[in-house]
Amino acid sequence: MSDRDLVSWTSMISGYVSEGNVASGISMFNKMRMELEPNSVTMLVMLQGCCGFESSIYGRQLHGYVIKNGLLSNGAVQNSILRMYAKFGTIEQVEDFFRKLDRRDVVSWNICISSYTSRGDVVKVRDLFNEMQGEVTPSIETLTIVISALTKLGILCQGESLHGLAIKSGLRDDVLQTSLLDFYAKCGKLESADKLFREIPDRNCITYGAMMFGLIQNGYFNEAVGLFSQMQASGVDPGAEILRNLIDAFANLGALKLGKGVHGYIIRKSFYETEECHTHLETSIMNMYIRCGSISISRVCFNRMFFKDVVAWTSMIEGYGSHGLGFESLKLFDLMTREGIKPNNVTFLSLLSACSHSGLVTEGYEAFYSMKWRFGIEPHLDHYTCLVDLLGRSGKLKEALAVILKMLAFPDSRIWGALLSGSRIYGNRELGEYAAQRLLELEPDNVGYYTLWSNTQASVGQWDEVEEIRRVMKENDLKKKPGWSFIEAKGMIHVFVSGDDSHHHVKKIYEILGFLSRMIQWFV
Repeated sequence: MSDRDLVSWTSMISGYVSEGNVASGISMFNKMRMELEPNSVTMLVMLQGCCGFESSIYGRQLHGYVIKNGLLSNGAVQNSILRMYAKFGTIEQVEDFFRKLDRRDVVSWNICISSYTSRGDVVKVRDLFNEMQGEVTPSIETLTIVISALTKLGILCQGESLHGLAIKSGLRDDVLQTSLLDFYAKCGKLESADKLFREIPDRNCITYGAMMFGLIQNGYFNEAVGLFSQMQASGVDPGAEILRNLIDAFANLGALKLGKGVHGYIIRKSFYETEECHTHLETSIMNMYIRCGSISISRVCFNRMFFKDVVAWTSMIEGYGSHGLGFESLKLFDLMTREGIKPNNVTFLSLLSACSHSGLVTEGYEAFYSMKWRFGIEPHLDHYTCLVDLLGRSGKLKEALAVILKMLAFPDSRIWGALLSGSRIYGNRELGEYAAQRLLELEPDNVGYYTLWSNTQASVGQWDEVEEIRRVMKENDLKKKPGWSFIEAKGMIHVFVSGDDSHHHVKKIYEILGFLSRMIQWFV
């Protein structure tokens, strides 16, 4: 092309940038400058490419070029520079450039607010939103960004206020409605969330996912399963995140049948055909089988994984440990290192825990000290806690105390709790009292630690001390929360709380419990 004008140069650069070939776009831009000076449209294209290139140095050069050539007065160029700093600059750079803008439109405010949202600074998001309203009218995107930020803190009153503002301003679309739905669900306001859910005409995977997660989070597991069925009937395919949430919920409940149902759905829908996030989904399935007691099936799932990352290996090691199969954990750890997967802090936590549950003291010691000299990983307080737990469970209480006193980290309540637990098992009253005193100095209102101390005294027949501990608990109004459990029956999940009589089959349940109790006494 012999006669190349600004439009043709810009079109060529834009073509490279839109195809992701940013390096060629930059090269073309540099050639163009030898013939013509770029205009604001060219700079917009280059700034867009710079965001894709993720080069802060080149971005600052473009910023300087814009100032030098008098193109900064263009609002779109200003916002592109702001967006560039928001993507890979510091928050100070974003704030500094934002404050220097002579004309800040709603896009400028949205970019700045979104930057603080992505960094988790919810207080700053709230302050900026309040400041913004004195300058420009918030858009649907603004409200969506702010609602997403408030969801992290669960500030109900402010979220409701924003919802009211959206209604008064006539700002309404499915994305904003879904953000509000997610907000109400995570704040436990399921009636409000359900109302919004029903008002959304075109429900998609994200809408269903927000509602389903809210139900799971608030303990409405049967309703979540029902919504999953409704979602399938509506022809909406769930994404990997929804499936992971369901699988994780069933893992926590020990609902094996329901978990298998979702696993079957995943296989039928060929979710394993794409690589993105499938390792995470497969790891969730593997964990579900572990939590439900099917350790052999979880190993089959593990073996079939195409790509096993350190999280998958660690989960399987932890699974064996939680089932008392410490030697299997050690064998798997050895296989992991031979296959070139480098363990991390969490891997060693799982391995030490496995050794602790299986009483493998020597192996646990070796694993602990190999962290630093073999793998270059500095032990954290959690690793020391596992080591103390291992020694305490094995009766090596003096060695456990020595570990606490010699370690560089400041001991917290968990490590003293591990020592107290070991003292209770082996009836070491003196060491138990020492650990209990340290515990209650750190957490004087923890009911569980008082109970553990009381049980330690009871194990050595110190009933006067037990009564004194109970008196202190009563004076401080410290009450243990009632235990609760789940059971899956005929595709339904039933919740039971200690001493509760609100279940609709309570009469029948207590009749069967009474029968089982009599049968146990008869056999004993």
